[in-house]
Amino acid sequence: MIIIKTPREIELMRQAGEVVGEVFLIIKPYIKSGISTLKLSKIIEKYIRSRGGYPTFKGYGGFPEACCISVNDMVIHGIPNEKTILKDGDIVKIDVGVTKNGYVGDACRTFEVGEVTPEAKRLIEVTKESFFEGVKLIKPGVHLGDIQARIQEVIESNGYSVVRDYTGHGVGQVLHEDPYIPNYGKKGTGIILKEGMTLAIEPMVIQGKKDVYVLSDDWGVKTVDHSLAAHYENSLVVTKTGYELLTISKEELNGEG
Repeated sequence: MIIIKTPREIELMRQAGEVVGEVFLIIKPYIKSGISTLKLSKIIEKYIRSRGGYPTFKGYGGFPEACCISVNDMVIHGIPNEKTILKDGDIVKIDVGVTKNGYVGDACRTFEVGEVTPEAKRLIEVTKESFFEGVKLIKPGVHLGDIQARIQEVIESNGYSVVRDYTGHGVGQVLHEDPYIPNYGKKGTGIILKEGMTLAIEPMVIQGKKDVYVLSDDWGVKTVDHSLAAHYENSLVVTKTGYELLTISKEELNGEG
């Protein structure tokens, strides 16, 4: 069942989302060669708690850390640890959930570590572009499949692959609500969007083949061919005339973050 949020609930989701957006600003200066993914997670958790939130992912389904940090060919769900040390040329996906006042904000960014290759930079840019190209179609009365199809079109027209096994989703009082939102689809299909729906749209894009596998820790998801992967996500609400992003700071929107 898709839950339509009240104005009060949307405001509470804004507050949770604001903290998520701030996390990406405060963590960016720390993303340098020599730091462990565990250290980044601890910094993020401390900040979330300082803002009156709780790291949604911690304990979710048994996940042990405050956020997912996935490096290079790790697509999603990487568990932060002491042994994974960032180095120049890496790309690192930081996926963050914040629960505050009973509501969740969920978002992800892919960061560059030092100087990355032009190919890696382009992958990151296309992943972000596919998100914004898709969501700009969002407004009441539009089929969700239209958004999915546009995301797929941008990804595949640039020679990349769409992750098929993992999707976006509704978000609200819990991290995962209906509907599930694949990053591929057909125009004119799927649910019809309504004002007050809250969605987490999250293109996951692979440089090579679409095939992935799950690590023995039952969390980390890697590309089978070891090609790079990028991930970009925001939580948003469908408004009367379009949409509002809930998990992106003004600084980031203005290119300052």
